Amino acid sequence: MKLTINYILLIFCCFGSFYSFAQKNIVVNGRVINHKAESSIESATVYLIHSKDSSVIAYTISDKYGRFKLETRSKAENVIFRISAEGYQEISKTLENISEDLDLGVFKLLEYENKLNEVIIKSIAPPIRIKKDTLEFNASSFKLRPDANVETLLRQLPGVTIDADKKIMVNGKEVNQILLNGKPFFGEDGKIALQNLPSEIIKKIQISNTKTKEEEFTKQASSSNKASINLTIEKDKSKGFFGKFLGGYGSSDRYESSALLSYFKDKRRISFLASSNNINATGFSMDEVFDNMRGGRNSGSRGPVIGRGPGIIKSNLIGLNYVDEWFKGNKSNGNYFFTDSDSENNNRTSELTLLPESSLLAESTTKTKRGFSKHNADFNLEFDISAMTKIIITPKLDIGNTTEAVSFYRKTTDDNDQLINTTDSDNSNQTDNTNFQNNISVFTKTKKKGRYFTANFSNENSKTDSNSIIESTTIYQQGDTPDDIRNQNVKAVNKRDSYLNSLRYTEPLTDSLSLNFNINTEWEKIVDDKKTYDRNYTVHQLVDSLTNYSLSTRFQINPKVGFTINKSKLNLTVSTGTYFVTAQNNAEYINQITSLNKNYIIPEGSLKGSYQFTEEKGLYMFYERRFLIPKDYQILAVPNLDNPLVTRTGNPDLKASTSHVAYFTYTSYNPQTLSGYDIYSNTTIYDNQIIAASAFNSAGRQISTYQNVYGTYNTLLGIEWNKTIKKNLHVFLLMFAINTDYLLDKGFTNGQLYSAKTLRFSPVLQLSYDYGKLMSIKPRYSFAYNDTKYTNSFINSTSNKLHNFNIETTCYWPKSWVFGNDFGYTYNSDISGPYKKYFYLWNTSLSYKFAKDKMTFKVKVYDLLNQNQSTSRTITPTAVVDAENTVLKRYVMFSLLYKFQNFATKKKN
Repeated sequence: MKLTINYILLIFCCFGSFYSFAQKNIVVNGRVINHKAESSIESATVYLIHSKDSSVIAYTISDKYGRFKLETRSKAENVIFRISAEGYQEISKTLENISEDLDLGVFKLLEYENKLNEVIIKSIAPPIRIKKDTLEFNASSFKLRPDANVETLLRQLPGVTIDADKKIMVNGKEVNQILLNGKPFFGEDGKIALQNLPSEIIKKIQISNTKTKEEEFTKQASSSNKASINLTIEKDKSKGFFGKFLGGYGSSDRYESSALLSYFKDKRRISFLASSNNINATGFSMDEVFDNMRGGRNSGSRGPVIGRGPGIIKSNLIGLNYVDEWFKGNKSNGNYFFTDSDSENNNRTSELTLLPESSLLAESTTKTKRGFSKHNADFNLEFDISAMTKIIITPKLDIGNTTEAVSFYRKTTDDNDQLINTTDSDNSNQTDNTNFQNNISVFTKTKKKGRYFTANFSNENSKTDSNSIIESTTIYQQGDTPDDIRNQNVKAVNKRDSYLNSLRYTEPLTDSLSLNFNINTEWEKIVDDKKTYDRNYTVHQLVDSLTNYSLSTRFQINPKVGFTINKSKLNLTVSTGTYFVTAQNNAEYINQITSLNKNYIIPEGSLKGSYQFTEEKGLYMFYERRFLIPKDYQILAVPNLDNPLVTRTGNPDLKASTSHVAYFTYTSYNPQTLSGYDIYSNTTIYDNQIIAASAFNSAGRQISTYQNVYGTYNTLLGIEWNKTIKKNLHVFLLMFAINTDYLLDKGFTNGQLYSAKTLRFSPVLQLSYDYGKLMSIKPRYSFAYNDTKYTNSFINSTSNKLHNFNIETTCYWPKSWVFGNDFGYTYNSDISGPYKKYFYLWNTSLSYKFAKDKMTFKVKVYDLLNQNQSTSRTITPTAVVDAENTVLKRYVMFSLLYKFQNFATKKKN
């Protein structure tokens, strides 16, 4: 491990040395005005490009006085300086060997004249353009490999970084939405588009702050701290299709197959995807190096997730995406997915339960077979009723089925290694789920700028129907608790209906200040009907102690008022109000009816805003007072005996949980020097918190209820720094981040109040080096430290340290060949007993393209060293849990990929 850390430090020092010898900063100043009126031109794009390949060096925009300040590095070469503004002719000049600050004086731009019968010569589109709150890149300005995908294109854009988990950052902001011509492509996260869309069909990349539908329609400033990317398609390629087919087979009967087809016709787009494999790929991916192989660079799921969980998973997926505009003023898009999976897992777990003066050690083994299938359909319909009114309808339907068979054995011993109890069970379950959601939004604005009215109605109706066979034997070795032997059939139905309404009116007082009036209502009904039958009789008899029926309803109304300040640098929304809640809880158990009705009056308030100090530096902040009403099973004094080792009963005196949540992030990013940092914090402070209070008898049986505790909290503080260095064909990326969490938890065990203070510390160092289009090297090291200190507990403290090192290498030379390697090392320092502390995971791939790059043959090896494993340590306020699960081991895979496309391109003069 020492060698690994030294290796990482050496790489970091090398990058640091490179950076320290980099060129010095220089500033290019000037002013842009109208040639005729000699008035200032605001938001003109000013940029520098290399004369060799026209790649962007630095860019900025002019302010309201037409002034610009362009920061860059000194250049020992000639560069091209350009100014571009909409409606004006472009200005271009060559700057020779920039080594000192320059003042270029005043530039007078000529307006384009659009006269009848006059031929207008169109200028070349600039590589970058800034339009108010949108940053726009011209895709053709960036030189890529002929078969490059959208992810490769995004990596070339100044200010854009993509980490190992496929998280995209743009000028210091995280991207949470990727659209294609303003519409989702199999979900708004756009991860499928990253790997599978060819970059050559993209015309522009438009980057802006993510807005809600309401903010888009009412022209409000974005209240989000995230960024959105919209990819526009070349008009010449808006008619046609493209696709990929992949098939592979390997050792141990491992297989994979994927398909993606997309058809374009003007504003209509129909896309189809499918996937089938037994190599634990639970999303959709056609990565250019490892395809669906899990581990390393391809660990992030894309698209719908199929039966995620431990073990070995066999999965199948079919998806359909539809986008169209049926008539003027209408926009529609929808998705359909069918997912199916089968998984098997063997688990062994050691759980140390902490008591005030002793401890219990439970060792268990579990064998699980699980089948899962689901139909999912969602649609988005937008109607522009008029220029002043818009309606959006978004229905969603999920229908699923799960079957599960579980064999379980557990034994519990005390701290003297004396056996307390054992449980042996074989259970099976079949569950049918149906969930329907719908949201209807109406937006209306008036001729007076800033005055608008919005109404939202949403509902969720779900039903879960399960049928279980329980065969279990629990033997108590100590105490006088009788043994528990079950042979039962449990039939349970859960129904939930929820309806929400929201009305909002905004009245502008000035150009930058407006008042907001809101009223929100919610009604919820939950029904749980569980019947347990004894299977030891010819005619199954009802077991009264394990049969229960409950009905709970909740109605709440929340009027609130607030104001919004929207200025060039400050955007702030503050609101306050009160929740009036009525909750009715009823249960029928052993022919007795228990009812408990409660009313709550809870003040609330929120603050959300941002302050932009400069174009490169900004602060985002958020505060909200939250509450949580106790569930029926938490406050009704009705026992739950489903688990032979646990009896749970509600507490009628339980109070609602209230908390204060605060979040802020400070971002500083300099697009000229391609460097920046984020400082962020997230804190939750509880006025009171609902926790489970437990007591254990001599037989190890747990008697649990619920209590309120006060003064608990959790807080996170983090910083992330990144720097990109470009010199000719060499591109270096450095990223360093540290997250620190501090938590205080409280609870009751055996009648005594305990506390657990947890410190978590997790630094990450990530480097990458790219040499042109030939080679990429990406090492990454992360460390996680977890330390918990206890009061009124059997132990004073416990800790765990986790080291993880990964390095990804990709070589694109010689031509038509791609050689990829992902190597990882994981060390879990404090995991106990028979669990192995460390392992290596090495995946390798070699591919060759032929038939004019339309076909690719690959040989891939997963877990080359055959050392993969899944072990973990989890530390909670009351337990330390070590676990191990089944993992996929070494296999070799041979695959063939076929790509095709056909677009109705137009001839260009």
